[in-house]
Amino acid sequence: MSDAYDYFREHAIAAVRKARALPRGRPKQKQRTVARVYHLLSKEAALVPNIQHLDDFRVARQLERQIRG
Repeated sequence: MSDAYDYFREHAIAAVRKARALPRGRPKQKQRTVARVYHLLSKEAALVPNIQHLDDFRVARQLERQIRG
């Protein structure tokens, strides 16, 4: 396992927890999508660690910030 895998997995778990806390609606759906992206990034990082995952991670973080406010 790489550090990137652990990092993305922790973000995926945190995003799922945030989604569970939200009421039904569009923000909850978006947060669940962000969680899926983090989960997919962790899977890819486990197989082939590289820095191209960082661009995808930054986009997911930006979307997550937009959901909050």
